[in-house]
Amino acid sequence: MNDDVMKVIMGLIMEGGNAKSFAIKAINAAKENDFVEADKQIKKSEKALGNAHNIQTNMLTKEAQGEHTEVNLYMVHAQDWLMTGITFKDLAKEIVELYENLNQKNK
Repeated sequence: MNDDVMKVIMGLIMEGGNAKSFAIKAINAAKENDFVEADKQIKKSEKALGNAHNIQTNMLTKEAQGEHTEVNLYMVHAQDWLMTGITFKDLAKEIVELYENLNQKNK
């Protein structure tokens, strides 16, 4: 495996992990009724996923141009981190909204 492929893999893992971490921070902020901070963390999660999307798009573009990428356990692991980040971000948005609605009803 060459260095370029490893950079793609590590980029996906890092950005997917960042997205998940920011999503968890958003939920924790919402638990404390800090919805401004929760929104900030969701936006950070979305930015990390945007970065990962750009990495993935570059990889897919190269594949479409005939530059094949070896699929190995590292690549599968990287894609798993990306999907986990996406899932956490989506769920965090729902959970933050739920906390906001509960907070409004309790006022």
